[in-house]
This record gives sequence, structure tokens and C-alpha cells, in this order.
Amino acid sequence: MHNLYAIFAKFLDICKMFSADLVNEKGNIPRRGVVPKFSDLEVISLSLAAESIGIDSESFLFSKLNGYKDDFSSLISRRQYNDRRKLTIGLCNQVRERIASKVDGGEAIFCIDSMPIEVCRPIRSKRCKMGKNNYDKAPNYGYCASQGKHYYGSLVSG
Repeated sequence: MHNLYAIFAKFLDICKMFSADLVNEKGNIPRRGVVPKFSDLEVISLSLAAESIGIDSESFLFSKLNGYKDDFSSLISRRQYNDRRKLTIGLCNQVRERIASKVDGGEAIFCIDSMPIEVCRPIRSKRCKMGKNNYDKAPNYGYCASQGKHYYGSLVSG
């Protein structure tokens, strides 16, 4: 099982590194009003942590967070989290772009998702013209255990 708080803490450190000039010392987008206890960077980090372990439902996320009440002492409500996440979408995108630019080592292709992309059915793979001129970019055969089927479409690693 994943330790949601440990993943959140790692994402928070990463977000702090890449957003130093975008947020104030408390980790919030500079704006008037009350300073929230759960900072904007913490909202973004919680969102990224949830995405990284496959939690795509706020309801499921907050049911998981019930087990971490001691770790998340200043956690906001689900409604506030949803509102703040919408408010910080621009900051989140800027942080993601900075992380991606730092990761970029000049590669031509990035594969982020682990789910295979099927080019065509295996029966039609002989007629597929993708990668016939450039073998390095040609798809190959694979097997997806989670779906229990063979596919033609994963890239040849090289």
C-alpha cells in the first residue's frame, strides 16, 4: 500500500524547488485576504500525489485522507480543496512545465503513461506501414497483463 503522506511530502519539496519565485514564503499565490493554513503548494502537492498513485476521485482521496488525520493537521474540506485546486490551476501548470523542462534531456520522445497504446489489432500488424522506413520508431508486439490481451503498438526501446 502507498503511504500517501510520504508521497505528498516528496511532491511538496519538489513544488517548493520549482516555484520559488511564483509564491510567497508561506507557499501561497500572493493575494489579498486571509492567509490559508493549508497553502496553495500543499493543495498542488496533494493533487499531484493523488494523481501519481492513481486516485482520480476526490471522494476516494478524502476517504483515504481519513487515515492520515495526524499527518495532515491543517487539511481543508473537500469543497475548499476543489475550489482552491481550481484557483491554483495556473500555478500547477507552471510548476509542471518547469519540472518537465528540467527533466528534458533532449529526448525526442517522452512516454509518461504506462498504459500501452494500441496502433492496430495484432491481426492487422503486417499491413501497418508505421515505422517501415525507420525501424527505431516502429511499434512492436506486447502484452498488457491488466487487460489480459496482446497488442501491437508499444515503441521499441533503443
